[in-house]
Amino acid sequence: MNQQAKISTDMETRMANAIRALSMDAVQAANSGHPGAPMGMADVATVLFNRFMTVDPSADTWPDRDRFVMSAGHGSMLVYAINNLLGYDDMGMDQIRAFRQWGSRTAGHPEYGHAKGIETTTGPLGQGITTAVGMALAERMMQARFGDELVDHYTYVIAGDGCLMEGISHEAIDFAGHMGLGRLVVLWDDNDITIDGSVSLSSSTDQKARFAASGWHVQAVDGHDREAVAEAIAAAKADARPSLIACKTIIGFGAPTKQGTSATHGAPLGAEEIAAAREVLGWPHDPFVIPAEVREAWEVIAARGKRAREAWEARLQASTSRAAFEEAMAPVDGAKLGTAINAYKAKLSADAPKVATRKASEMALEVVNATLPNTVGGSADLTGSNNTRTGGMTPVSRENYGGEYIHYGIREHGMAAVMNGISLHGGLKPYGGTFLAFADYCRPAIRLSALMQQPVVYVMTHDSIGLGEDGPTHQPVEHVASLRIMPNVNVFRPADAVETAEAWEIAISDTSTPSVLALSRQGLPTVRTEHDEENRTKRGAYVLREAEGTRDVTLMASGSEVEIALTAADLLAAQGVRAAVVSVPCMELFAAQDAGYRAEVLGAAPRVAVEAAVQSTWNALIGENGGFVGMTGFGASAPAEDLYRNFGITAEAVADKARALMA
Repeated sequence: MNQQAKISTDMETRMANAIRALSMDAVQAANSGHPGAPMGMADVATVLFNRFMTVDPSADTWPDRDRFVMSAGHGSMLVYAINNLLGYDDMGMDQIRAFRQWGSRTAGHPEYGHAKGIETTTGPLGQGITTAVGMALAERMMQARFGDELVDHYTYVIAGDGCLMEGISHEAIDFAGHMGLGRLVVLWDDNDITIDGSVSLSSSTDQKARFAASGWHVQAVDGHDREAVAEAIAAAKADARPSLIACKTIIGFGAPTKQGTSATHGAPLGAEEIAAAREVLGWPHDPFVIPAEVREAWEVIAARGKRAREAWEARLQASTSRAAFEEAMAPVDGAKLGTAINAYKAKLSADAPKVATRKASEMALEVVNATLPNTVGGSADLTGSNNTRTGGMTPVSRENYGGEYIHYGIREHGMAAVMNGISLHGGLKPYGGTFLAFADYCRPAIRLSALMQQPVVYVMTHDSIGLGEDGPTHQPVEHVASLRIMPNVNVFRPADAVETAEAWEIAISDTSTPSVLALSRQGLPTVRTEHDEENRTKRGAYVLREAEGTRDVTLMASGSEVEIALTAADLLAAQGVRAAVVSVPCMELFAAQDAGYRAEVLGAAPRVAVEAAVQSTWNALIGENGGFVGMTGFGASAPAEDLYRNFGITAEAVADKARALMA
């Protein structure tokens, strides 16, 4: 995609001022928002879109479009203004006028799925640039599979000082430089301003040197010199390395008494300042009015993108790779995967292996990865512990983007955000692993997975005190509960190899919900020894073993503690107590079942739950008169068997709790 000819310097000025006018007017109307960044970066953004970007508002999701990420998400009005000017049919002036209002598409920060042309949700600073790294990596990986005729685009990012201060930025910068992602261009809004005042209050980092040290191509320009910006973008595209362009800008450019100060960052300019800015910018038009000739100039960009998209579609139709490309972009073939998983489950039930569920996950992945054409695995430097790499997978590197396995390094937060970018890009289905105790490092990106409805799969092993001697720093006790309470996340804690296979079938087939697989380090027996074609884990919870006769008590458990519940039921049976055992691999899926099924599973008898974790998320299932056996504090360093015994998570304790409830 070659550099595009500009319309004229004068018109480009007016195009940029249209962004400024819409931004300051919308923020003023809302009495809320951030006008400074859009006004300061309007020149840079105009050059980027006018001369380089290839997008088609009439087909906003076509796969070979360029991606634009506003990492400094508080500057969302820049995105909305551009999308209005380009002619996206869901971004009329009514939406600009309704900025930050209930029911509008113009949220305070760009929200993926709320409006066309928004490639990712941003706002938590640093995640935008890291998600963009995932998009740029996905572009190279897809290009390695399908060639330039189908995959040939760039990812552009506007990042602010805050994005580069966040710790995740180091993970992103280091990883992108290591991977040689030359299709990634970051335009840094180098305005020296934070909310509290000057950047110098809190940072003296030489950002350009930092990027260069990580293998980036680095340039610095006056962000209001459009020719210099254009030359820098062209040079960035010509370089094989990822590129940083430090754009020295004036925040709130055009506001005569407030520009260059933190006063323009996060508050309306005020009527008097806006009137004066109109004079300074030579913009005599009423609020929310765009002259026809300015709008037409922006629409030329859209028309150019439409022609590029139509040419791409013609190439796709003629390509011998068309079927494979369309399969990669489509949802998982559920019937094909279901058949493979069902056959695998039958073998597991017959063989009844005793394996850690992290190993069972690897075994299930052998089936998944052999069945699906576009899964991409990875781990944050714990491949051998997470068991995320299956046979035949080759590492992704700058020499081999055609690989299927990503070594993310010790960058858990970065890994999660990069996987969001890979998922958003399309064509690849990412999963990645770390220890469950380190889910907190991933948490902000998991939250965005959920918010954006991206079905990323998080493989979280070493899920309890059962990991043993590594001690409380590595033993998650609160993590499962904290992930369960996050909206739109399915947390699976499978009891055996069969449930693990079922969890993988659900997770990798999902189209709108991320999944966390909480997996054991220690070996667990197969509890599903009779083959059932139904994926029982889809129900979230089910009766694993019914009582002989009317229930006296219901024992509930997940993961490694299902074995304990079964043994407790045997102890109770020997004493004449009829206990049913309910496996609860996914509370979220169980909550989605109809009331009749839930009542049938839970029963009317007293309930006792056992899990090597804190109690909180079990309360709704236990009920007012139920009991819980689990953790009330942090773990300790000792062999797993000693820990379970000393913390009182035993079959005997469960049986005692059940008898106490019946007394």
